[in-house]
Amino acid sequence: MGTPLAFWTHLVQTCSPHQIEFWGTLLTQLIFFWIPALTYTFLDPLFPSFSARHKIQPPFKQPSAGEIRHCALIVLRNQCFNILSSLILTTLAIRSGRGSRFLISEDVPGFWSEVAWQIPLCIVTREFIFYYIHRLFHTPRFYKMIHKKHHEFTAPTALSAQYAHPVEHIFANTLPIAIPAMVLGVHILTFWTFLAIMLVETATVHSGYDFKLLGLLEMARDHDAHHELFNVEFGAIPGLMDKLHGTDLSSRRWKREERERERKAREREAEGAGVDVGKVEVVEKLEPLDRRDLSDLLVCDLVD
Repeated sequence: MGTPLAFWTHLVQTCSPHQIEFWGTLLTQLIFFWIPALTYTFLDPLFPSFSARHKIQPPFKQPSAGEIRHCALIVLRNQCFNILSSLILTTLAIRSGRGSRFLISEDVPGFWSEVAWQIPLCIVTREFIFYYIHRLFHTPRFYKMIHKKHHEFTAPTALSAQYAHPVEHIFANTLPIAIPAMVLGVHILTFWTFLAIMLVETATVHSGYDFKLLGLLEMARDHDAHHELFNVEFGAIPGLMDKLHGTDLSSRRWKREERERERKAREREAEGAGVDVGKVEVVEKLEPLDRRDLSDLLVCDLVD
């Protein structure tokens, strides 16, 4: 058992597929969410100067230490709920004689034959599912009942990636990742790799930091805009679903500027016709919001 491959072979020979799936998935979640999330969280108290240079939003909008502790407790609650749900589903599968939902064998997945196309496909499919569920949660009914909790952080922190109502945690955080891998029937090692990528990604985009080093580390700026403005950047991958539906920040800004040009044109026409400009309809500019509860006002429907 001196090599990872020998260890994996020994694991498959000595543990049941359900044990491997349950404990391996749990370990992946604990390592690849908590380590990056806590790393981002402790940057501010440990390296305040470095943190201040890379924080996207100003200091007065940042969550307090008490709010971060409360966030951590909600995240733990959601993860415990996930663990309990997985344990129940695993027990039911064992009792009914069903096998694991993933391929578990001594053979490791080939990179070019499996991993190189399965993980990108899973990422794109997850983005597709997540985008529409996220838009649904921004409709007035579901926003007030479910998604409003996640938007309590208008300046997000890494831990707030899983700060959500339990229903949202299942349908927006868990299922969009699980469904693509389960449908494809990927090897469990491929699924763990995909899961690890998604956990690091969600902690990073909620971190509130823009390091301007790699594309992934710049994605936080787009999602930060979503938490600040509420009705832009619903997706996780910049330039994909948001660009398709015109909900990316640049498209929203263009629409705002176009409305402003139309407003000024109407004012000029009104002045030329001798109409009181004050009676002309004014479209408000989309400005960054102060950290206050405007969630009942800033919800958007599935149809722009």
